[in-house]
Formats: sequence, structure tokens, C-alpha cells
Amino acid sequence: MRSRSKKKSKPLKWIRFRIIVVGAALGVCFALMMGRAFQLQVIEGEQLRSKAVGQYKKALHNCSKRGSIYDRNRAELAVSIDLSSICAYPGKISSTKKTASALARTLNMKRRPVLEKLLSGKRFVWIKRHADPTEVSQVRDLELDGIDFVTESRRFYPLKSLAAQVIGFCGMDGRGLEGLEFYYDSFLKGRETNRTVLRDALGRGFNAKGPSPEGKPGHNLILTIDKNIQYITEQALSEGVMEFWAKSGIALVIAPRTGAVLAMAHVPRFNPNSFGQYEPWSWRNRAITDSFEPGSTLKIFLSAAALESGACNPRSAFYCEDGAYRIGKNVVHDVRPHAELSLQDILKYSSNIGAAKVGEKVGAAYLYNKLKEFGLGERLGVDCPGEIRGSLLRVGDWTEIDTVAISFGQGLSVSALQLAAAVSAIANDGILMKPYLVQGMTDVQGRIIKSFQPTVLRQVISSENAWRLTRMMERTVEKGGTGVRAALRGHRVVGKTGTAQKADPARRGYSKDKYISSFVGFVPAENPEIVVLVIVDEPQKHHYGGVVAAPVFRRIIRETLRYLKVPPELATPEFTGPGRGNKREGQRRPGETLRVSYEAPAMG
Repeated sequence: MRSRSKKKSKPLKWIRFRIIVVGAALGVCFALMMGRAFQLQVIEGEQLRSKAVGQYKKALHNCSKRGSIYDRNRAELAVSIDLSSICAYPGKISSTKKTASALARTLNMKRRPVLEKLLSGKRFVWIKRHADPTEVSQVRDLELDGIDFVTESRRFYPLKSLAAQVIGFCGMDGRGLEGLEFYYDSFLKGRETNRTVLRDALGRGFNAKGPSPEGKPGHNLILTIDKNIQYITEQALSEGVMEFWAKSGIALVIAPRTGAVLAMAHVPRFNPNSFGQYEPWSWRNRAITDSFEPGSTLKIFLSAAALESGACNPRSAFYCEDGAYRIGKNVVHDVRPHAELSLQDILKYSSNIGAAKVGEKVGAAYLYNKLKEFGLGERLGVDCPGEIRGSLLRVGDWTEIDTVAISFGQGLSVSALQLAAAVSAIANDGILMKPYLVQGMTDVQGRIIKSFQPTVLRQVISSENAWRLTRMMERTVEKGGTGVRAALRGHRVVGKTGTAQKADPARRGYSKDKYISSFVGFVPAENPEIVVLVIVDEPQKHHYGGVVAAPVFRRIIRETLRYLKVPPELATPEFTGPGRGNKREGQRRPGETLRVSYEAPAMG
């Protein structure tokens, strides 16, 4: 009996042992499973959940069509066109190497970059964005597995380089990167619609109800720019820059009564359809973003301060030291020596010594305040990115030589837009208007949804003094004045030359051979239609504003007045009484006399 019990106990022990081993193994496995589950559900739960959502949930973005940009007469300057882009789903490609070779050969691309994209392990890759229609057709004919086509919108500029720095351009994704495209991007791009679609393991969509909603199209912009005046201005500026082998040039045309910018030209130009082929500095709207020393054009505002302060009248006389005026350790020179000049002759002959003495008489504080009122050294709030303030020292920091230097346009800097807007105030009876580039927005049906009206900033000088200053500036363009090359037969031209040495940081002073030549003015003298500013940077052969910039000014006003159908004026009256009024062109007020000048020509 005992032996039998022993025989029975051995199998029972073995069975228990196996049960224990299997139970332990199962326990260990269960513990491992529970640990792994804890790791996946708790420790790595959030990360894995987001990955899972990314695999079965797909966000679809419906991009709205970008609004167009028009000139003031509704001519297209920037539009959006539909193009096909070529893409690939590497997971669906049967022969990666053959597909890469076929695509590279058809699209005239290198095989290696294409192959790297297909072997990247990504679910989706771009092969070529905004492909040529011929290329798209050829790739379709290949009928390659895993290759697809996506319709995208691309920005197109039908007039190429015309007003390119003003309009700017968009990137590959359709977002504005420069100019008005950037500044008004939120208005132009419209609204995108987002929709979530669920996909299975094979990429098939499910649980998608109804068609995908379309995005809301962007608004259109209507500019103040006139494409014809812009073309006239760009052509004249290009000719002037080429003639004098200059580094660059800027020209503006403004309607003084409203502040509307009719043209804003730059040389060199660039084509925004292929902006990547040009140097980035050429993209910049330098009329707004860059500053320069105005030189003798600042004598306009010095004369305005002299008249407005009551310290001077047009015939107030100043002794001009016969060409050399010592102030402490500094000596101010004139291009040609003069003995005694009136205020109007100081402006006409562009005398630096005369300007220095006028500045001393007006006083630093009054001159500073008047320059500020004209908008110099202040942002004007124009609707374009990157507007610079310029520089004008606080009057408390002015030394005696600062007052003198600023009086003839050195020791401060302004933007081209500031200078043109300030002169527009003189053409507008002393009222400074805010310059602007966009006059309205329309919806996709062309209905006006927002308009921008002319904005008065302030009255800078009285209308009487604005007219006196107009007559003084008109003498600059007459025989003997520095701006005689800006004169236009049949029209009374008002203007001022400027010639400024460029600052040279290496010398801690001014360059001896680098200049900025400028001319600014308006026409007609009665009821001015346009204010024009021309700036030529670093001209060769000649550097005087009256020689370099004045002829460009003349070409612009000649063609623009013809385009605007402005009739020629008759006689040029000598002003003796206050107020510009609403006098008909060619008529003289009581007390006005016709004057003929016989002074020798001067440069300045």
C-alpha cells in the first residue's frame, strides 16, 4: 500500500509542479502585458494617441482665391491663376528607381533629388510645385503609380516689373512677402475652410458627409497708382539713371490736393514673377524705407519758415560774404560767390551762405518746429510696410553749426515720400495731406466694401505764404536759376534743385565723389495737378541736381500733363498780392506785372 501511495504521489507532484511553472509563466506574461499596457496607456498614452489621430484623421484645407490688385482705372496689376503641381505618394509606388528616372527626365530635373524624395519614408512629397502645363501633360501620359496632381493658385503680375516695389510679391504658399501684398495680406488672402476626414488603413475616406465647403475669396485692392503715369515715370527715371551711370534712382508723382500717390518708381527694377533671381535689396520700396540728406531742396522749407515766422519777406536782403562764410572752425562755401541776395534769390541761386544766414535769423527752435510740421523726421502713416522715420535731432541738441548745416539740407535725413508730401503741402495752399496708395477694396463681385478718403494732417503755412513760396520756387526754373533744365514750354513750372554729398562713415564726414542729385516741384503753378520728385543716387560725369535730375523731372511732367490732358498756361505773372485764389490760368491779378529775367545761369 505504501509503495502504491508513493507511485501516486509522484505524478501528483509533477502535475503540481507543471501547474506552478505554467501559472508562474502566465503570471509573468500577464505582468509583462499589464506593464506594457500601463506604459502604452498611461506613460506614452498621449503621444501614441496623437500619432493615431494623425493616421486616421486628415485635415483638409480649402484655400480661397487671393484677391486681385488693380490700378486706379481698374487695370490688373496682380492676379491669381490656377496651376497644377506634381506630387507623389511613395507608399503606392511600385518601382521607385524607375519612377524617379522617368520624372527627372520628363521634368528636366536631377535624378538624385527626386529619388531622395521618393525614398524619404514620407506619406506625401512634392515633386514640382506650379509646373508648366506641358510638363503636367507629359507626366500624365506616363501613367505612373503613386504620382498625382494638385491644383494650386499662383500669383501672376501681368505688367511684370511695373510698380514692382510697391505691389511686392507672394511666396510659393500664396502669402504676401513684400510691398502691398504683405501689408494687406489678411485682406487679399480671404478665408480658408478646414474639414476633418477619417481614413482607414488603406487611405480610403469614410464618415465624410456632403461636399467640402469652399473658402471665402479675398478682397480686391484698388490702388491710387495709375499704370500709365507709372510707366512714364519709370521710363524717364531709367533713362536718367543710364545717362549718368548712376547707382539707382527713385521718382514719385503725387496728387497734392488728395495725397494720392500716382506713381512710385525705382531703378533698378525687378520682375516679381521671378523675384528669386534678383538681389533682395532691389525688392525694397526705397521711397519709403530708405532715407537720405535732402541737400538744397530743404531750402524750400527754410524759406517757408522764414515767411511764416514774419522774420523775412521774399525781398529781405542777406549779405552772402562773396562765397565764403566762416562759422567757428567751419567755412560754408557757395558754388558761385554772391554779395547780397534777397530771400527769393537765395532760393533761386541755391546759396548755402544765404540759407545759413536765413536759418540764423529764423532761429533753431522755430525752424525745428516748422520742419516737424512739414512731416520731416516723422512717419506719415502711409499704407505700406517699412516706413522710416528719418532723422532730425532734437532742437535742444543743436549746435550753432547744426543750425547752419540743416538750413541747407545737411545733418538730417528724410525719406523720398516725406519730401514729396512736404512739397505737396505748398502746392495745396499750405495744407499737408496724408499720402496713401490704396483708395478702396472690393469684393469678388466688384462691389466697394471699403474706401479710403483723403486725410488732412494739418495746415503747415498760410495759403498766402504758400503762394509767395510758389512764386519764389518758380523763379528757380526761370532763366538764371539752378533748375532751368526743368522748364517746360507752355507751362509754369515750380521747383527746386538739390545736390547733397553722401555721408562716408569711413571718413567720419562726407564723401568727395558720391552725391545724391534731386529735383522736386509741381505743375501747373496755378491749381497744381501733380507734384514730382526725382532722386538719382551716385551719378557719374555730373552730380548737380539741375543737370542730372531736372531733365528727368521735365520728361515726367511733359508726358504726364499730356496724358492728363492739362492745357498749357499762358503768361508768367509776378506776384505782388496775397492768396493763390481761384484765378483763371494766364490772367493777371490787379497789381501783377510780367517779368523777364536776364540773369546769368547758375548751377546748384
